[in-house]
Amino acid sequence: MLRLCFFICLIYWVKSDEKKICPEFTDLNIGNALSGTELQVQLLLYTRENPNCSERLIEHNVTASEYLNTSKKTVFVIHGFRPTGSPPAWLGDMQKLLLSSEDINLIIVDWNRGATTLIYINAVENCRKVAEILKNYVDQMLVGGASLDSMHMIGVSLGAHIAGFVGQKYNGKLGRITGLDPAGPLFTGEPPEGRLDHTDAQFVDVIHSDTDVLGFKKPLGTIDFYPNGGMDQPGCPKTFFSGLTYFKCDHQRSVFLFLSSLKGRCNIMTYPCESYLDYKRGKCVDCEAFHPMSCPVLGYHADRWKKLLISSGSQMKAYFDTSDKDPFCMYNYLLDITTWNKSIRRGFIKVKITDYSGNTVESKMNSEASTFQQYTRVRILTGFDEDIEKIAKISLTFSTKTLIGPKYKLRILQMKLKSLNNPEKLELCRCDFVLMENTELTFKPIPCTERAT
Repeated sequence: MLRLCFFICLIYWVKSDEKKICPEFTDLNIGNALSGTELQVQLLLYTRENPNCSERLIEHNVTASEYLNTSKKTVFVIHGFRPTGSPPAWLGDMQKLLLSSEDINLIIVDWNRGATTLIYINAVENCRKVAEILKNYVDQMLVGGASLDSMHMIGVSLGAHIAGFVGQKYNGKLGRITGLDPAGPLFTGEPPEGRLDHTDAQFVDVIHSDTDVLGFKKPLGTIDFYPNGGMDQPGCPKTFFSGLTYFKCDHQRSVFLFLSSLKGRCNIMTYPCESYLDYKRGKCVDCEAFHPMSCPVLGYHADRWKKLLISSGSQMKAYFDTSDKDPFCMYNYLLDITTWNKSIRRGFIKVKITDYSGNTVESKMNSEASTFQQYTRVRILTGFDEDIEKIAKISLTFSTKTLIGPKYKLRILQMKLKSLNNPEKLELCRCDFVLMENTELTFKPIPCTERAT
């Protein structure tokens, strides 16, 4: 009897242990990349009922899923080219943050077998095949009661184009596609049907973070976001000597910016504008002119502006700057200066702000010099990694960045400093002072409503 009891317990333990085996993202290595891989696609479902152990969806019997709830929103995450075969470093954070943000069906599309190769064109050729397989899964979900309106595909690099191909198959009726630095090589110059396009879903938002190397430069979405102009990202290596990080840091920054939007630590505000240069010159920072709801925010919650953007009937580009590390937020201020020098001066102004406890933050220097002319207003966009609630002092430094020659003065008729992230903050003013080149001037500002003199 004791032996029988032990035997039954052993069987139960083995079965229980079997149930704990969770399907995982395919983990390959450089050896697989060297030999190449045949395309295989698996869809791993996570929900709030199984947040730590995925369920592999059955390709021809999706509705047999234990956890899939077709009445809920479904988010697909599609990775891109994998030249080393390892799972994406950001995948775990993406899974946890998406599920914590909303009660959804989260489907990780694993096509690592097919994306792992040293021959990029082979991975590109597999993109349409992956899209066809995904359509098969989606068709079954639709039969099971799902809605295209409630489907959101997040594609990284090649994955962005895969999402676009799926959207094309449904004539753009998918609810949303988010493209995270869509791949540029072999897609640049392709017609809309050969890449991601704004017609592939009801709402298409795109983050371009590496337009000069691995990413796609031209607008592809309903709204296209260009952090730091879309090219060199702060904190990323500038030379080849950094190895693989040099190639992937800018490209992957789009993913980490998107993840930041899910953490809720700060909202990354963006500014609709025709060019990065116009944005830097302070020409596109009037958010109320865009919409009373404020300028669009980056990332997961960008669809709050969906109706407005769609009703406008045109594609929109938005620019913004970031810091060099998570959560990447910059706190922007507009410095409005009117000078009364008779001679034209060109140069840069660095800004420091200090609170009543003595805490000081310093602005990032603009890469382009401003031109100061007599009685002409100059708007300078300046940003800080941290914000200060109540500003006690402002420090300004004027520089021409010339090593030789005379030192110049900049005679200020009026200065205004306005917070863009928090427009309810008082606009601060100061009038009639002189900046000596390379000499910091610190003063107590006065609320502009008091007509500083």
